[in-house]
Amino acid sequence: MKSEIGAKPGVNVVSISEKLGRFQEHWQPKIVGELNESYVKLVKLHGEFVIIPLGVEPLPVAEEEVHVLPFEPKSTLNTGNVSNERTVPKLERI
Repeated sequence: MKSEIGAKPGVNVVSISEKLGRFQEHWQPKIVGELNESYVKLVKLHGEFVIIPLGVEPLPVAEEEVHVLPFEPKSTLNTGNVSNERTVPKLERI
């Protein structure tokens, strides 16, 4: 991360497009920053992410690739409270 002219002391500026260029896989969140007790994550979505039982919201689906920047508590897994083969227990920091 780099500091930019005019940025407040202790604040790092992150290029989201540069970070998106560092990975290709879908549904694999990456940590790009921290704010209070939350991670700032970046994730590419495409297709269905089936983990949640049918009829229970949410069921994320992206017909075309989309990029999402979620702010989530550090304890939040990418599969919510379900643990299975798609769970990423330790997120990569980029």
